[in-house]
Amino acid sequence: MARKDPIYLDYNATALIRPEVIDLMAEVMREGGNPSSVHAYGRNAKARLEGARAAITRAVNCRPQMVIFTSGGTEANNMAVFSCHRNRLITTSAEHDSLRSVSERFEGTVDVIGVDQDGLVDVVALKKALDTGGENTIVSILYANNETGVLQDVRVISEIVHDAGALLHIDAIQAFGKVPLDFLDMGVDMMSISSHKIGGPQGVGALIAREKLPVKSFILGGGQEHGRRGGTENIAGVAGFGLAASMVPESLEKMKTLRIWRDEIESDLKTHAPDVMFLGQGADRLPNVSTIHMPGVMSETQVMNFDLAGICVSAGSACSSGKVKASHVGLAMTGDENIASSTIRMSLGWGSEHSDVEAFLTAWKKQYDKKHA
Repeated sequence: MARKDPIYLDYNATALIRPEVIDLMAEVMREGGNPSSVHAYGRNAKARLEGARAAITRAVNCRPQMVIFTSGGTEANNMAVFSCHRNRLITTSAEHDSLRSVSERFEGTVDVIGVDQDGLVDVVALKKALDTGGENTIVSILYANNETGVLQDVRVISEIVHDAGALLHIDAIQAFGKVPLDFLDMGVDMMSISSHKIGGPQGVGALIAREKLPVKSFILGGGQEHGRRGGTENIAGVAGFGLAASMVPESLEKMKTLRIWRDEIESDLKTHAPDVMFLGQGADRLPNVSTIHMPGVMSETQVMNFDLAGICVSAGSACSSGKVKASHVGLAMTGDENIASSTIRMSLGWGSEHSDVEAFLTAWKKQYDKKHA
């Protein structure tokens, strides 16, 4: 008998690619063409490129010239910080690894501010950090935390940042497709998004940047992307990204159901195991994710046991060298190494079914009961 496909509950790591996206990408690859060429093939490729750009502008409410296609969210985050002509970076202790790595190589001053037990930015500390040198500063934060789903109050942060004369970049990679995004209304200067979090292909993303910002080309080439990012565009990937972006309204509708299922999971587990903890539960969160602390059972053990049960979950970010280790986000929120080392992330998505929820609950309780018998 053929083995049933594993139950996929790791959408925050990468969403399953939508079948429609695969079909379109295959079609675009068969077409060929370089969008910088002036002949028929080139013009067709250019139309694909600009069609995808238009789809993304509609999905996040920005102008087409603000969209800079990149190789993914990591490049977009790098580009925002390294090419902003600022010599001071303010970020937080709960950022994605792509921002943590940037801060280590940033040629200037780096200030890291804390988050509270719900994972929310310490705005008092942010105001204090911006008391001096705001005009030389870029503030870069996660809008939705990739591990806990905690959502920051971007409008409040934007007001604080801009009152000090600083720039604000938000990493909206996890938020895209899960909560509505309105770039022009949010009051930010730059925003990173990624294709593979919304059912598009991996290896494609975008930096949304206001036109007047002096964003220099991070990759030198032939002046593509309005001179802000060189290199021949990945037309098939960009087209797939555009199609996935056009399906964001459908994704947002599914999130209403996923919130109900996520809350069902947390309520059921709390009844079964009163000592369970859900990181970020006291804050506004993405509707599809629960970060669950099982006392006394290491994250690595939980992930392996879930895998043996045919269920895919993760511990922390999928961008941490493929290793299961204590969550720096959990540590920043709780200050407790034991909690950070015994937490897993369950994240639902467009292909999830209620039977997946039931299977997860059964597998979690089995592990818990074995440890606490």
